[in-house]
Amino acid sequence: MVENKAIKEMVGKVFNDIADAITTGQFVPKIRIGITTLGSEKGIDNLVQGAELAAKRASGFEVVLIGPKVESELQQIEANSEDEMHKKMEELLDNGFIDACVTMHYSFPIGVSTVGRVITPGKGKELFIATTTGTSSPHRAEAMVKNALSGIIAAKATGLKAPTVGILNVDGARQVERALKELSNNGYPISFTESGRSDGGTVMRGNDLLAGTPDIMIQDTLTGNILMKMFSAYTTGGDYESSGYGYGPGIGEGYDRVILILSRASGIPVVANAIQYAAELAKGNLKEIAKAEFAAAKRANLDEILKSLTKDTRKTAAEEKEVAAPPHEVVTGSISGIDIMDLEDAVKALWRKGIYAESGMGCTGPIVMVNEEKMATAIKLLAEAGFVGKEADPC
Repeated sequence: MVENKAIKEMVGKVFNDIADAITTGQFVPKIRIGITTLGSEKGIDNLVQGAELAAKRASGFEVVLIGPKVESELQQIEANSEDEMHKKMEELLDNGFIDACVTMHYSFPIGVSTVGRVITPGKGKELFIATTTGTSSPHRAEAMVKNALSGIIAAKATGLKAPTVGILNVDGARQVERALKELSNNGYPISFTESGRSDGGTVMRGNDLLAGTPDIMIQDTLTGNILMKMFSAYTTGGDYESSGYGYGPGIGEGYDRVILILSRASGIPVVANAIQYAAELAKGNLKEIAKAEFAAAKRANLDEILKSLTKDTRKTAAEEKEVAAPPHEVVTGSISGIDIMDLEDAVKALWRKGIYAESGMGCTGPIVMVNEEKMATAIKLLAEAGFVGKEADPC
């Protein structure tokens, strides 16, 4: 149980809130954000100073330290080991004593991953990185689709009504693009953005990371983790994260705790920003937004779309049989939107239909090249086989 002193302080704060309500005619309950203070490579004092900085500039929230006793005016809940600290954190969250907590070294269940938030160096724009720790799914493409939902949820909880979405050009990006566009066409609105490069498209390049082209950048968690470290510590040599809001809240269907992650290298500014991020999510009612968004996505056939990404793709003996290329033709037409892992299979799928094709790599990724006169037919066949979306265009 939470210590008696803490309970008395909480009761006292409630009475103060009531007194304020009588004076102002409004009752706005205070939000409390916890931060655990063990586990940082920079020491306890680094975390405490970050917490105190957040408390100084706080608007509508209070900060609670969870860890060994220290010299600070902030409210404290004592814990003297990481295990004890995390158990108390979970108890405080489940009891409603704190509304969210910032911590390190915390393991989420499979299906939950975190949405980071950084300041991009190109234009000083905030960018949500979905996701940065944890695992939404063991399957890469399915995980990235779920990461997109988590990014939308986090962004909406901080006040963005229609956050824009881009997909980083990593393995699986084209599969994810098709899945998300199908989800959007089924009635779950997604505001796709266009790359800042002249050829546009929903699949983002490195330039778009630096400029913060979308509000939310989607990629696999391992890539997202690297991006967080680069954005947070590129000015310090890497051993001190000085910029951004940390690795963010764990989000997943049915997950009911607001727990945000920091790196062991997170410095005072990032600690303070992470606490602010947590407060924004608590004020924005992250848990209710998550429930609503997952429900809306399911109504748009999310489960069926995810199953299509993870279905058994083993080929039959007939399909495995080597197929000969049709007679060579001049191939000046290019079809984009095909995942790198599917490129050779897409070429052979056209060969089986009597269309000569070659694989290639364009400036935006993998392409299938065919004779220009056969472009429309080739796109139709590739769409029917699931290699490109139905709305695919020539490159």
